[in-house]
Amino acid sequence: MRIAIITESFPPDVNGVAHSVLRVAEHLLARGHQPMVIAPQPPPGLRAQPSQRGYPVHRVPSVPLPGYRTFRLGLSAVSCQRWLAGHRADVVHLASPFVLGARGTAAAWRLGLPVIAVYQTDVAGYARAYRGGRVAEATAWAWLRRIHNAADRTLAPSTASAGRLRAHGIERVWMWGRGVDCARFSPAKRSASMRAALAPGGQVLAGYVGRLATEKRVDLLAPVAELPGVRLIIVGSGPAEARLRRLMPGAMFLGQHGGEQLAQIFASLDVFVHSGCHETFGQTIQEAAASGLPVVAPAAGGPVDLVDDGVTGYLVPPGDAGALARAVARLAAEPAARAAQGQAGRQRVTARSWAALGDALLGHYAAVVARDQEPGQCRGGGPADPGRTGLGVAGGAGSVGAGGPARGGAAA
Repeated sequence: MRIAIITESFPPDVNGVAHSVLRVAEHLLARGHQPMVIAPQPPPGLRAQPSQRGYPVHRVPSVPLPGYRTFRLGLSAVSCQRWLAGHRADVVHLASPFVLGARGTAAAWRLGLPVIAVYQTDVAGYARAYRGGRVAEATAWAWLRRIHNAADRTLAPSTASAGRLRAHGIERVWMWGRGVDCARFSPAKRSASMRAALAPGGQVLAGYVGRLATEKRVDLLAPVAELPGVRLIIVGSGPAEARLRRLMPGAMFLGQHGGEQLAQIFASLDVFVHSGCHETFGQTIQEAAASGLPVVAPAAGGPVDLVDDGVTGYLVPPGDAGALARAVARLAAEPAARAAQGQAGRQRVTARSWAALGDALLGHYAAVVARDQEPGQCRGGGPADPGRTGLGVAGGAGSVGAGGPARGGAAA
């Protein structure tokens, strides 16, 4: 197949959307398919180099997101339809569609191409978190509903996000999780020298990995940084970093890391702690589990699927800083429980390889392409007609939109 991926973010950006799109494109190429990527230009300091990836990457003009200048919004691209036609795309994959994705939806509709929309970012939750309030949240949902209901399928990464999409009127929702590289993220990467540098006094290392932004609520980890015998390690960067450094002077901020260095940091921790309540999935939770760590996270969104409370870590009430600290303190005091939960977490994620998830995605592509070719079938409502719902989902079981449980593809 020839697949056009239209994404709101792509490397050199460092975030979950950019990473998953890169892994999908790599998998498509490895399986003999022909991907193409359309993405925003990165910030001037991270100007993208010509693609050496084995597939074309088209860039559109972008502007910084207000309050978060390192994240770029792709402007509407008049060339989008021309690129889709030139690639002779069989299917269009929208990665976390919002601005550029809306343009891609319209272009795909005009060309009569089937569309898969992958829900990856809680845009509505972010709109509310960034002081936009309920009005901004409702506006964001209305826009997302317009985009996703014009797609043949929406793929949700977790049961919580699938249920939320359905509750907000988004149809034809299927489950598709994320893969994790269990060879890169492994307990075998644990480093005695790194631990000695991070915890010279032999402290238990509790770590957070992710963007340092308002919606991630990293400020909730302040009580963890005050626990006796525990050292809080924070990996990542973002607009909230300066404020968080002032709030948690006892924490160690390592900045942004990736690749083998990040894998070594993960494996050298003792506990992974996640604070955000707007996670549609929680990729760093999977990477922590693959590294053999117990995970403490809010009982909201993606973590509900990824953490088995009391078995692979602990789920705590969302937004409760004290509960996060108490769960970390409990694990810090019980090394046997840390080891058992870390081992159980590792066992749970070993089947969630990117190859398995990529093959499941190919199944979704094939289903919407086949449906588009069936005589008498019609697709969901187009961008100018968000009210049309078509004839439902091909494939029956597995569709949230069809009223059944959110399954199909791979487990989230």
